Amino acid sequence: MPIALLITWIPSIICALHVVRTGQQMYWLWILVIGGPLGAAFYFFAVMLPDMMGGRTARNVGKAARQALDPERDFRNAMRALEDTPTVGNRMKVAQAAEALGRWSDAEAQWALCVEGHWAEDPTILMGHANALLELGRYAGAVQRLEQLKALGREGSTPVVALAFARAYEGLGRNEEADDAYRFAADRVPGLESGARYVAFMAKLGRREDAEIGMAEIERRLQKIAPPLRPEARVWRDLAAKALGRG
Repeated sequence: MPIALLITWIPSIICALHVVRTGQQMYWLWILVIGGPLGAAFYFFAVMLPDMMGGRTARNVGKAARQALDPERDFRNAMRALEDTPTVGNRMKVAQAAEALGRWSDAEAQWALCVEGHWAEDPTILMGHANALLELGRYAGAVQRLEQLKALGREGSTPVVALAFARAYEGLGRNEEADDAYRFAADRVPGLESGARYVAFMAKLGRREDAEIGMAEIERRLQKIAPPLRPEARVWRDLAAKALGRG
């Protein structure tokens, strides 16, 4: 029995040595102690495998595993960097980390500080702030930022900006302007979001036939998306289907 027990814990011991020798976060030791072989397997895929392979796929696997274990890690690291060096770049990273957590009020507060002063006409900051305002339902403020972005010229005339305008106009009940913006963005923004939002918009206005045509196009495009990317695409497909009462 002692030998069998020792063999069971060998992977955890090896992983613990790796934690200490490579200077990993000490919480991994607790995971290895509490999780046993399962914790060792988790550590292997999250840390050791990316180190050994060094490839992009392996790094993404490790990042996903660490994110699942500690979803606020990036936000804390960004906050520490901002406290140490209060630059606009670091503040943008805090805003983006907050967005990844769905903390839109925190993100909006950081973007609002970024857009002040010298950076008031930075396209990335204006778009970031507009998106945060959209998620918070502050549509008038979003239109204001988008108009500032549009005034810059080429940067404000992209399909992505048009989609943001469409969402803001819809929120304000400016449906004719929203329709024009959605129509422009629907076939030009990569992915299914723009098309799905347009289908939902048309369904809300009672334009069932047009919405069904848009839904058929979404279904067609979904089948052409690479399998690893389909789960995210299905989120938008499901949004459109729900708007049409398909559940």
